[in-house]
Amino acid sequence: MNYSKNFLNNFSLSIDEIGAKERAGMLASRSIKTESKMQALKTAISMIDLTTLEGKDSEGKVHAMCQKAIHPKPGDDSIPHVAAVCVYPNMIKFAKEAVRDSGVHIASVATAFPSGQYPLKLKLEDVKRCVADGADEIDMVISRGEFLSGDYEFVFDEIRQIKECCVNSSVEYSNKHNVKRDVHLKVILETGELETYDNVRKASFIGMMAGGDFIKTSTGKVQPAATLPVTLVMLEAIRDYYNATGIKTGMKPAGGIKTAKDAIAYLVLVKETLGDEWLTPDLFRLGASSVLNDILMQIDKQRTGFYQGADYYTLD
Repeated sequence: MNYSKNFLNNFSLSIDEIGAKERAGMLASRSIKTESKMQALKTAISMIDLTTLEGKDSEGKVHAMCQKAIHPKPGDDSIPHVAAVCVYPNMIKFAKEAVRDSGVHIASVATAFPSGQYPLKLKLEDVKRCVADGADEIDMVISRGEFLSGDYEFVFDEIRQIKECCVNSSVEYSNKHNVKRDVHLKVILETGELETYDNVRKASFIGMMAGGDFIKTSTGKVQPAATLPVTLVMLEAIRDYYNATGIKTGMKPAGGIKTAKDAIAYLVLVKETLGDEWLTPDLFRLGASSVLNDILMQIDKQRTGFYQGADYYTLD
């Protein structure tokens, strides 16, 4: 889809901030019991992008995280693997080797993460390198300064070119390695810097119009990161865009998701806003670095009636 100011204006509704907070809070308060809760916990695991984005990341740390991603609880085959591991570009090759044919995808942050303050040419080179090294998914950041200055066409065009780079690099990788491969693009809005819910909705539409496969709340480096009300605003934008175009866009809240209760609240939000169709790793992800063990702890609590100590679980 080409950039269309009229299309964007048609969906630039004024968000009732109080109403969004109240509805998100109401949905998050719903109680899920017994078998439904167990299913929700396992579903949440299958949607996690297990993440390490630190300056001290190393081959050893990434390898250990990948083993956790493949086997969240060693010896228990009823626990699914996570959706993806998310790493810095320099760590892609190590992660690719570690996950091999496990079904766990490799996501990499790119385009001058987390600031986005690089020229487009360098951002495109960043994406090409990530794909060449084996990334299945690119998590890009939008240019928030340009967005807040009102230059929406700049933001749209930048996302569009990065999406095209993902597609073209996918073809090059497929031809070189004799495999069929599609690289998906997640568009990070960094909602904590967008100032208003109206801006979050508008940025969501720009990300979808420009070809983003997912829209994502945050880098995790800015506070507030993911929140339930902001996620609700983005989910409603996805719903409205789907109703207008027939195009399904994925959603990824990231940053600040710490507990199993948090994860389930996001699943409820998705189900009530978009329906069961979106309750799949193909259309919903949870960006997190520390929630997995709490979910495993809750699963064991459901099974035994007792909490295990943290020492019973491997470190994320």
